[in-house]
Amino acid sequence: MAASTSFSRGGPEPPFGASLPSPSAPDARKRRVSYFYEPTIGDYYYGQGHPMKPHRIRMAHNLIVHYSLHHLLQISRPFPASPADIGKFHSDDYVEFLASATSQQKHFKRFNVGEECPVFDGLWGFCQASAGGSIGAAVKLNRKDADIAINWAGGLHHAKCEASGFCYVNDIVLGILELLKVHRRVLYIDIDIHHGDGVEEAFFTTDRVMTVSFHKFGDYFPGTGHLKDIGYGTGKYYALNVPLNDGMDDDSFRALFRPVIQKVMEVYQPEAVVLQCGADSLAGDRLGCFNLSVRGHADCLRFLRSFNVPLMVLGGGGYTIRNVARCWCYETAVAVGIEPDNKLPYNEYYEYFGPDYTLHIAPSSMENLNAPRDLDKMRCVLLEQLSRIQHTPSVQFQPRPPETQPPEEEEEVMEQKPKPRIWDGEYFESDSEEDPKPQVHNGDHVMQDAEMCVEEGLVHWMSRSPTEKESKQVSRKGMVEDLQVRKQRLNAPKTEDGKVRSEREPPTLDYKGKDFYLKD
Repeated sequence: MAASTSFSRGGPEPPFGASLPSPSAPDARKRRVSYFYEPTIGDYYYGQGHPMKPHRIRMAHNLIVHYSLHHLLQISRPFPASPADIGKFHSDDYVEFLASATSQQKHFKRFNVGEECPVFDGLWGFCQASAGGSIGAAVKLNRKDADIAINWAGGLHHAKCEASGFCYVNDIVLGILELLKVHRRVLYIDIDIHHGDGVEEAFFTTDRVMTVSFHKFGDYFPGTGHLKDIGYGTGKYYALNVPLNDGMDDDSFRALFRPVIQKVMEVYQPEAVVLQCGADSLAGDRLGCFNLSVRGHADCLRFLRSFNVPLMVLGGGGYTIRNVARCWCYETAVAVGIEPDNKLPYNEYYEYFGPDYTLHIAPSSMENLNAPRDLDKMRCVLLEQLSRIQHTPSVQFQPRPPETQPPEEEEEVMEQKPKPRIWDGEYFESDSEEDPKPQVHNGDHVMQDAEMCVEEGLVHWMSRSPTEKESKQVSRKGMVEDLQVRKQRLNAPKTEDGKVRSEREPPTLDYKGKDFYLKD
């Protein structure tokens, strides 16, 4: 079946790469957009009931193809990142562990492997694809082969010297390191509902990378990102944190994001920008508590696009996978300058998007706990912090050609529609709870995906502290442990031995990373 053309109806088809009409982008300048996609990315499976589902990336790609956006993209298959590539940030022993880990290693305390970050079949390949896409995107920008480079499989911002928050390899840091080979200053912006702690920590003491994170703060994973966390040493004032409360809506977010980022661009004058587009800040996310629409979320990308600075766009969180696919498809359209039809074209995953079958979702009626007065005060504090940066930081710098090799040729197969889906333990989100759920046989075991069966009471389990004793600080293990406790309260299946899982020891916090980002 041929791909459906679904541009806005009632007018001529927009030219390739033309800007969307908006006050922030009146020039309508063309943008060359590079797009990285690994066809096997949707095959990786974190395990039964785990909220992270790489299949969402395949769903987003499927929508992109059926909207005919792929004709406006330079599509490449990411090269697998090598151990040497990943070792530019992560320690050799951690990289060696990831490359050799097997599904029999259920728990490995040294590297924080367990229920939150499980060892699953193909883990190393998943890490290679995610990191390879972000490094490849940076190479495209470095060589001026593209104005915007997209890797929806990237954006895994929690990984440090160990796995954390469903993240194993910090592809963002690796991509920024690649950008720093050519660009003097790189700006990183994070709109995931969770604080971008791994990226901030990596560049906390340097002024060559400025990090800006808009996130939910409080008793919420990872529990970092206070307004007063501003960097250290040479990096003082180059870390900007915007802590927010539940119910953040489009108008409030726009009123905060645009003036802050406008000032950042004026003061810092980055030569490249990296935007992490975590979709768990959307309304209705299973683990989130914001109330952004797809358009409100994409407005951040639209605004950054107007500055005409090399832009890397990455994925991130997002656990209501039908909305993740909607969001990243629409943001791909924003990148190329197309306003797609709100009515979804028929596609292999059409049933996921019922009952409305539309690209955009309506925000919920949840209360916005971010009072205008509080947001005004925060904006003033942030602008005051930015005023302390007296001038654009300068460094003795000689550009050098990128050492990382991009893919030799573009993958034409990416322009084809994915094959009809084979059940892999998931089932359509539009199915009712009473319907029989598909099962997949894995050896002698029969698994049934529990994602859609979680009761309403579990929707915001990430927002709760793991223990009463540590109510003011969220453990890195808190997400999954709290989920287990609340499942048990709802008479969910217990562990194999019939006992309640005990809390595991907290991870070691002694970071032994490399000062790679301080080297010229």
